[in-house]
Amino acid sequence: MFIYAGTVADAAERIKEPGFFEACAERFSALHRQSVGTEERQSWERSWPALLEALVAAGAHKVHLLLEYLLPGTGERVDALLLGRETGSGELTAVVLELKQWTTARRHPGGSGLLRVGQRDALHPCRQVGGYVHYLTHWLPENLGLTVRGAAVVHDAAAEFADMLRAAVKDQPSGAFPLLARDDLLPLPNAEALASRLGCDGLHELLPGQVQVFLEAHHRPSAKLLNRFAATVSGHDGFTLIGDQDRARQAIHAALRPVGNDTRRKLVVITGGPGTGKTAIATRTLGDLCLRSGANPRLMSPSGTLTQQLLRAVGPQAKGLISTLGSSARGLTEQSVVLLDEAHRARTGRRFRRTRHSPLLISMLQNTAALVLFLDERQIIRPGEGTTLPELQELAAEMGADFQHIDLVVQFRCSGSQAYQRWIDTLFSTAHTHEPWAGNDYDLTVASCPCALDTWVGKHIATGNSARITAGFCWPWNAPDRPPLPPEVSLPCHHASTPHTWARPWNLRADRTSPSAPRVPGRVYWATDDGGHEQIGCIYTAQGLEYDYGGVIIGPDLIRVQGGWEAHPERSHDPAMRSVSPADYLVYALNTYRVLATRGTRGTCLYSSDPATQRFLRSLQPDQPGQSAADASLTMPVPRPDRCDEVVRGG
Repeated sequence: MFIYAGTVADAAERIKEPGFFEACAERFSALHRQSVGTEERQSWERSWPALLEALVAAGAHKVHLLLEYLLPGTGERVDALLLGRETGSGELTAVVLELKQWTTARRHPGGSGLLRVGQRDALHPCRQVGGYVHYLTHWLPENLGLTVRGAAVVHDAAAEFADMLRAAVKDQPSGAFPLLARDDLLPLPNAEALASRLGCDGLHELLPGQVQVFLEAHHRPSAKLLNRFAATVSGHDGFTLIGDQDRARQAIHAALRPVGNDTRRKLVVITGGPGTGKTAIATRTLGDLCLRSGANPRLMSPSGTLTQQLLRAVGPQAKGLISTLGSSARGLTEQSVVLLDEAHRARTGRRFRRTRHSPLLISMLQNTAALVLFLDERQIIRPGEGTTLPELQELAAEMGADFQHIDLVVQFRCSGSQAYQRWIDTLFSTAHTHEPWAGNDYDLTVASCPCALDTWVGKHIATGNSARITAGFCWPWNAPDRPPLPPEVSLPCHHASTPHTWARPWNLRADRTSPSAPRVPGRVYWATDDGGHEQIGCIYTAQGLEYDYGGVIIGPDLIRVQGGWEAHPERSHDPAMRSVSPADYLVYALNTYRVLATRGTRGTCLYSSDPATQRFLRSLQPDQPGQSAADASLTMPVPRPDRCDEVVRGG
């Protein structure tokens, strides 16, 4: 897809027409089903004329131009793509051009790949070019005979600023791509020199039909790319599978293997609770599939946070192979296998259906050889999310697909403690009574106050472990997308000689870390990067990830009353929960706190802002004898030590 296509000469004339940019904005809305932002529209109006002026001056009148060309495998857009025939060979050549209006930027402390532009973080334009060139080189068929070049065009940049940008990537692979500043876009000493700088020298008009051949070419990863990814995954410690996990991996391959003349599509569902290794199995299976003849697999997830963490782990070559749900759905073939991790988070619930089954799942199953879903129904945390095993069985039957179910029983996260997993599953359920925690293979604690919870996390950080605090979405979240962050999660602390208020900020809204505050990691890296323990994460930040020790603040949206749990959706600040009934909200709240309480691989510390619920939690500790009937604990007094570092420890 693209916003505009035509020769450079045609574009240079059309851009002078009063309605040109408005027509482009309308096409953008029609293609992407969203309006173009004001900032992006302004960038078109500033960058396109500057580019076309340079291309005309370079004599590239007959070269074909695509504006805002979408890379189907990634969901990303190339600002401008030139297409032409090479002198002599006549082979098709594409030139990627990344356009920037920048006049100033600062180096990012996180590395040469990032820059600080105004108040936001941005990828270096040469690095962007490198990514696009890599994609077009490795995702288009070899018989297309495509040669790919690229350049970054910072058309308003002065020479000194351009030199800084070039120096930032001088020793990096992306430094091989030219960066053109304002003076570089002049036809000096002649038009041929300008054409060479732009990468369009020696390019001629395309033959009839060549543009269509390029646009209709099927995008799929090359064998070289697939082999490289498979080698990376197989050698990565984070994706080593053992026991139940490896059995599940082998069972997936067995389920996908055709039997005799059976050509039916496959629907495979892997179910398992937190820590059973669903993501590791999905990633390792993707690596296996990459080695299959004619492979064109994908690993998708509804979670942008999980996707970014996986791409960080396996490297940029996985872009397109691993993506957020929907962004790489194009380019799939009838031979493709799609692995859908965190399927419980996909928008496949009844709110997004007009038919009996999810249109998204129907489409994915219709257009692939196999669909493999990794599912935990008890991680459905908001309206419109998720599907169920019975629904998927019905879907397979109605579509004539072969159905296989693989259940993961053994979990590896919470020190491998099956006892803790069962205990926490029961705790955050509608069961009326609960047994005290009696396990000795997992560090479960209940903090006496928020300060004690904070101290517990700090002690683990000081000993070199990773630790985080999460909370229910029960406090305002009005922070800007850059530091400093206001302390919006606020709780009274009465367990001290002088009562006071304990408060911490939510995690950063932006995906990337701010250079001005390196200890405030971007949202997608809150669970893993330094300083994340100083902010409070929520369910959307933590789900799918893990750390050594996890503190959990149960907010006033879920309280313990005589007879069981009671939900209060009116106390939630989550916009997704507006108009949700208390009965429905109870399911989401129980699932949410179950997820938060299973992020810690070695230990969990609980604290409730509601006094009765706090007494209930403390009654489940082994040093509170005779209180296995949880409801009897609701009248127990809570000890009030003079210090704010008391933690009631169990196990």
